[in-house]
Amino acid sequence: MSENKWEKLQAALGATGISIKDVAEAAGIAPSSLFRALSGQTKAPRADTVDKLEAAFVALTTARMASFRETLALYGFNPIKNPNDLMASHMTALNRTRKYFGTDGIRGRVNSFPMTAEVAYRVGMAAGKMFMSSDNRRHLAVIGKDTRLSGYMIEPALVAGFTSVGMDVRLFGPLPTPGVAMMTRSMRADLGVMISASHNPYFDNGIKLFGPDGYKLSDEVELAIEARMDGNILDGIADPQKLGRVQRVDDAQYRYVEIAKATFPKSLLLKGLRIVVDCANGAAYKVAPTTLYELGAEIFCLGVSPDGMNINEKCGSTQPQAMAEKVKELRADIGIALDGDADRLVICDEKGTIVDGDQIMAIIATSLAAKGQLKGGGLVATVMSNLGLERLMTSKGLTLERTKVGDRYVMEKMREGGFNLGGEQSGHVIMLDHATTGDGLIAALQVLAVLVESGRPMSELARQFEPVPQLLKNVRFTGDSPLNREDVKQAIADGEATLKGTGRVLVRPSGTEPLIRVMAEGDDATQVRAVVDQIIGAIAG
Repeated sequence: MSENKWEKLQAALGATGISIKDVAEAAGIAPSSLFRALSGQTKAPRADTVDKLEAAFVALTTARMASFRETLALYGFNPIKNPNDLMASHMTALNRTRKYFGTDGIRGRVNSFPMTAEVAYRVGMAAGKMFMSSDNRRHLAVIGKDTRLSGYMIEPALVAGFTSVGMDVRLFGPLPTPGVAMMTRSMRADLGVMISASHNPYFDNGIKLFGPDGYKLSDEVELAIEARMDGNILDGIADPQKLGRVQRVDDAQYRYVEIAKATFPKSLLLKGLRIVVDCANGAAYKVAPTTLYELGAEIFCLGVSPDGMNINEKCGSTQPQAMAEKVKELRADIGIALDGDADRLVICDEKGTIVDGDQIMAIIATSLAAKGQLKGGGLVATVMSNLGLERLMTSKGLTLERTKVGDRYVMEKMREGGFNLGGEQSGHVIMLDHATTGDGLIAALQVLAVLVESGRPMSELARQFEPVPQLLKNVRFTGDSPLNREDVKQAIADGEATLKGTGRVLVRPSGTEPLIRVMAEGDDATQVRAVVDQIIGAIAG
């Protein structure tokens, strides 16, 4: 087996141009001993030495791929589209180097590549093997899911993959994404998995992976898993007596409820508050109502009757109109809407007015700052957050750090800068003091705590800042990216000059579709619209 793997490694080195010297140094092995094996003076290195070299080679290759992707993204390169490529017919070069993983795990239409049982099985085998150490102990993966019908297909495929390499599995059943992340860490698991496509319709599904620390995996680790998935997947499977075992964790939901309740101030209660909670017929359909009820609220539930196909259907954070109407009908104090995996939150006040993620972050940030509990001197948000939020932070002597769109980039910046609050306008709110990913329920509890403490109606509390007029439009294109054309570059520069000092312009390609997203915001709505239309005209022309 060692000689065969050694030959494969030599062939791979030749194909990539990476030197054996670099691989040996990365693996902490003296290159001189390998040169003798390469020249035929000695036999192939020992099996454990080849394994170390293989791991070092994957790491070096991954680093090179990341560098190539960044270069191609800056260049704006789009590969020739292959109509038979089910993988992603419209993905940019940046994403096409990732065969399975996208910006947030693996996601797609069920029973179409990559969201198939076979891929899930390979994920289980590859990720399971990668996260198993050489320790002589049982290794553990934990799996949660939302309420999609396809979870019954994806879950056992993952279980088969994990157990085949000797990893034990614990099944949570329906549980919010942040709950899976928490339980991964609290149960000392080697790996956590959430089966969900978040706010997408029921016919999509996805696989998100968490490391033993409860954080989402890095791009580099995901690429290494992909390499294993497409390699000799049977390498390292367990002997029959060492196969993994599977158990259900019946109290997973109750554990999460207690964790969530513990984030609410012990001196406060929700007694007297009338709350409409919309669980999107998703993962939080039990835990969210239970948590709010046990904290003393009078609750009215929507989206708590999942049937496998009604997740996110005319309900939840992406379609909060039903919640808003119910709040007005019942004269409730506040409405809370979560998405399918409950990592996203949208609120409405007692008048039915929707409160987005920017205002939610502002409520929590100002409250934490007043108590001296806001870390990092501000908060982290994406380039899409409203300029009004940035001005509010500045007026209070705080900062707003911006990142690319995506909660994983928000998280990276938070950890890098020591922030404990960040999120997205769409409703992902990350509170690192309580969770390692966005948590809609815990974010809602922090808003409710401020509501109770202030004694003010939600309509007053929700208007932390006056949003600057913001307009976003998408332009579909074919062929090469229009962003490389001089006329488009000039239109963008003209727009930036027009709004200089009073607003900003953001033009970016979609990561998954042949779209250019054009956003502008500023104090003058008419001016903002004119700038967006001018840039769109140049792109379309």
